[in-house]
Amino acid sequence: MHTSPSVRKVFEGVAARHEMHRLFNRHRGDPAMAEGEGQHLFAGEWFEINEREHDYMLEILPPLFMRADMFAMREFMTGSVTSIFFALAIDGRRRWFHGYCDLSDRLSPERMKAAIIERESRPVRAMTRDERLEHIWSSTHDDYRGYAGER
Repeated sequence: MHTSPSVRKVFEGVAARHEMHRLFNRHRGDPAMAEGEGQHLFAGEWFEINEREHDYMLEILPPLFMRADMFAMREFMTGSVTSIFFALAIDGRRRWFHGYCDLSDRLSPERMKAAIIERESRPVRAMTRDERLEHIWSSTHDDYRGYAGER
């Protein structure tokens, strides 16, 4: 499921470790991944995690870069797309997020950070239709998901 090329929330709630790893691989069945052209599938996706998972990912490998409120994984998912982990203060509360940013655009981490803060600061946090579709796609077991293509 990929309904928009922009920054988008793909899971409602805080993903536990098993859900986080499942979300990391949510596009593995897409033919574009097999052809090494999956950048458009991942770039811009984000979801919330807890502090423990954020810290766990920080300890796996030395980060590619680290800033006060974010760090990037050294290993790239596909092409120039890698995982960025955020620790953000939103509405006076500390929260943690994972997102995929295309680092060929140097501003993509900052743009994603701003989009997450804007989205999560809304007074009404009801999901949009596109967010609900992404959440359903993310929550559906692999055996029940498929990809439609030109064939």
